[in-house]
Amino acid sequence: MIDTKSFDFSALTARERYKILIGTVIPRPIAWVTTANREGQANAAPFSFFNCLSADPAIIALGVEFRPDGAPKDTGRNIREAGCFTVNIVSDALVEAMNICAVPFGPEVSELDEAGLELCAGHAVTSPRIALAPAALECRLHSFLEVGASREIILGEVVHAHLRADAVDDRLHVDAQLMDAVGRLGGHGYATTRQRFDLPTMSVADYRAGRIAARRG
Repeated sequence: MIDTKSFDFSALTARERYKILIGTVIPRPIAWVTTANREGQANAAPFSFFNCLSADPAIIALGVEFRPDGAPKDTGRNIREAGCFTVNIVSDALVEAMNICAVPFGPEVSELDEAGLELCAGHAVTSPRIALAPAALECRLHSFLEVGASREIILGEVVHAHLRADAVDDRLHVDAQLMDAVGRLGGHGYATTRQRFDLPTMSVADYRAGRIAARRG
């Protein structure tokens, strides 16, 4: 048994709970979300409270924090108005551009222009996608979950996907090395997906026979 420290979340502040969660739920995938407002102006922002929840239907979830004054961020507002959004996967080559999109610019500044990013029109939705992203998931809004005063949970149904052509084969297996995605750690930390290993799931028969899958090799 390892030595541990225990924390009663009811006795912690929201900030303290946040620090523990982002330090332990790692690495977290990054949703680089592109949306468009009613005037067609595009917006891009990264969120690391993100994951896929279901394949049938294909549901992904975003946790979008409110602004300090309680107002929704552009991403949440645009999704409510347009009913759609696109999740772009962040590759290592796009980390700096993604970070620029996290700068809290005023409404008169386009973070996409500041980052020098080219957009492509959506195929099934009105939200655009980032041209150089190794993958993009076009989503229609499924629902909003109101869970508190700090952020809203957005569920989207993936209706169309774009993947780097050489990263997916005829069996729909995606090459993680070519995707070269990055994930979020605690604080300002990030991680790459370049170091990996295979660990097949065993059948009961294999386990009982002692055919334990090798972790590496």
